[in-house]
Amino acid sequence: MMKGYWNKLLEIDLTEEKVNEKELSDEFLRKYLGGAGFTTKILYDEVEPDVDPLDPGNVLILAAGTLLGPKIPTASKSTFGFKAPQTGGYGKSIVGAKAGDQLKKAGYDALVVKGKAEKPSIIVIEDEKADIEDAEDLWGLDTREADEKIKKRYEGHATAITGPAGEKLSKISMIECEDRQAGKGGGGAVMGSKNLKAIAVKGTKKIPVADEDKLKELNSKWRKITTGKGETADESFSPEDQIEYGTGEAMEAKNKVLGCFPTKNWQAGYFKRAYEKLEEEDDRIELDPRYWTAEYRDGRRPCPYCTKPCSQYFVAEDTPYGDIAVDGPEYETQYSLGGACEVDDIEAVAKGNEICDKLGLDTISAGVTIAWAMEAYEKGMIETDLDLEFGNAEAMLEALKRIAYKKGELGELLGDGVYEASKKVGQGSEKFAIHVKGMPPAGFEVRGVRGMALAFAVAPRGADHLTSCLYALEMANGYWDFEDYDRKKLDGKAFALKAMEDLMTLYDVTGACKFSRGLMVDEGLLELVNAVTGFDMDLDEFLTVGERTYNLSKAFNLRNGFTREDDKLPDRFFKDQVLYGPTEGETLSRRKFEEELDRYYDTRGWDKKGIPMKTTLKRLGLPSLAEEFGSINER
Repeated sequence: MMKGYWNKLLEIDLTEEKVNEKELSDEFLRKYLGGAGFTTKILYDEVEPDVDPLDPGNVLILAAGTLLGPKIPTASKSTFGFKAPQTGGYGKSIVGAKAGDQLKKAGYDALVVKGKAEKPSIIVIEDEKADIEDAEDLWGLDTREADEKIKKRYEGHATAITGPAGEKLSKISMIECEDRQAGKGGGGAVMGSKNLKAIAVKGTKKIPVADEDKLKELNSKWRKITTGKGETADESFSPEDQIEYGTGEAMEAKNKVLGCFPTKNWQAGYFKRAYEKLEEEDDRIELDPRYWTAEYRDGRRPCPYCTKPCSQYFVAEDTPYGDIAVDGPEYETQYSLGGACEVDDIEAVAKGNEICDKLGLDTISAGVTIAWAMEAYEKGMIETDLDLEFGNAEAMLEALKRIAYKKGELGELLGDGVYEASKKVGQGSEKFAIHVKGMPPAGFEVRGVRGMALAFAVAPRGADHLTSCLYALEMANGYWDFEDYDRKKLDGKAFALKAMEDLMTLYDVTGACKFSRGLMVDEGLLELVNAVTGFDMDLDEFLTVGERTYNLSKAFNLRNGFTREDDKLPDRFFKDQVLYGPTEGETLSRRKFEEELDRYYDTRGWDKKGIPMKTTLKRLGLPSLAEEFGSINER
C-alpha cells in the first residue's frame, strides 16, 4: 500500500443495492494523485457520451485531495465529479467538506455512486463499511433539517445533502456539506436523479504518511505563513485582510478602480446605484464586508484544517426578511444576488444566501438567472405576478424559492438556469443571457479584466474563475512567474492562462485551498505531496499531473460533442458597451478574442479546432486518448 493512500475505491450501485471495494493501482495514484485527478479519470472511464446527466448511467464521485487528513494548513478540499446537468459536459465541484476528509479516514480514497435507488435513500459509511439505508423521512426536507435528523441518527457523521432543488432536478442545484457547498454544475440534481438524499460518513483511521518528521516541519512552517507570521512566497500577498473580511475584501477596488464588479446583469462593472446612495465619498456600500462584518459577523465556521479562514458567519434578527443565520455571503454571492440584481441591501443578500443553502441552489447560477429575468421583464419579454425590476429585494428572494421548487410559471421557467430559460423565451433574450456552455460566470467583468474573457470561454466546466484564477494575475499586475501584466489587454494572455490552469488544477488535485495560492504556489504544494506520499516527484512531473488532468477534462467534453463553438462568450461582451464606471464604453474585440483563442490552443498543443494533438496526449501519458481522437492536423 502506498503512503498517503489506502489504494481503495468504494463503489456503490444503488440499482443493484451492491457495495464493492476496488483496488487502485500505484500507477493510478501517481498519475492522478487525488481529488479532481481521481474524479476526472474515473468520470472519463465510467460515463459514455450517450448517457444523459440525469440518467442512472451517470455517476457521482467523491474524492478527497491528496493532502487531506494529516492536518495540513488549508488542505481542506474534496471534489465531486459527475456529468454536469447544467452543461451536459464535464462536471467538477470543489468543496471544503468534512465529508471528503471523513471518507479518507474511513479507509477509502474515492467513492463512486452508480444507478438509481428504488426509493429515497442515504449512503452511510463508517470505517471500511458502507450501507444503503432508507431515507424516505428525509425527502422533502431542506438541507439543515435533513442534516439535523441525520446527525441524530448517525452520531459523528459528516454529511453531503441535496435539497429540494436537487429533488426537483434543478440543473442549478448544489450539494450542501455543512455550511460548505459543492455549487457548480448541478450535482444536487445528480443526487436527486438517483433518489440519493444524502451521504453520511465517519472515519477514525489514521492516514499513513511517508515522512512524519518532514511533514511535521512543513506543517509548522505553513501554519506560520498562512496566519501571517512567516515569510511568504509573494510579499504582496498578505493573509490578514482575507481573514478579516473574507473573499470580498477587495470590493471597493473592484468597483472604483478596476470596474470589474458585474452589475445589472453585466451591463456595467460598477455598482452605481449603491454608490450614489452614500452620503460621504469614503463611505462603503452595504455589500462591502469592510462595512458589514463588524455588525453581523458572529464567529467563523472554517473548512477542515483551515488556518486562514475566510468564513464570516452572518447572523441578524428581526430584519425585514426575518431572522438570518448563514455562512457568508462570499464575494460571488455579493455579486450574483447583489450586484447582478442591483440589490444593495446586505441583509437581503444574506437572506438570499440562506435560502439557497437551505433549498440547495448554487448562488451564482441562481442570481445570474434572476438578473437575466429582471432584464427580460424590463424589456417586456416575460410576464409574472412578481415585480421583477432591478433592485427589488423581495422579488429576488421570492424568485429563489420558486426556482428551488420549480413552483408556478416563473419557477418552471427559471428552475434550470439562465441558458435553459433564455432558450424558452427567445425574442433575443439569448443575447443577454450571461453564460458559457450553460454555466454563468463568476463576478469578474471581462471588459475590465480581459484575460478572464479567455479564461471563462475555455474552462471545461463552463464559465469559471477557479479553473485558472487568472484574475489574481490580472488584478495584481503579476503573480507566480508572471510580472507586469496588463489587465486591459486581451492579447498575450494565452501562455499565462495555460500555466495558471495547470497550476490551479493541482490545487484541486491536492485539496489545498486556492485562497492560499499566493503562499504555497507550486513548490510549496510539491514538498507537502512528497512528504505525505513519498513519491519524490520533481517539479516537472508534478506540473504534468495538472496538465494531464486538465486535458482529460477537455477530452471528456470533446467526446460529448463539444467543439470550438462552445469556447465562446455572450454577445453582450462584444456588442454592448459598459454603461458606466471605470470601464465605461468598453467592449471586447471579437477578432482579438479569436486570435488569442488560436494562440491558447497552440500553447496547449491542440489544433485550431481545440482538439489535443496525438503527440500532446502521448506526452501526457494518455496514449488511449491519442488513438481515440487525438488530432494530427497542423496547428
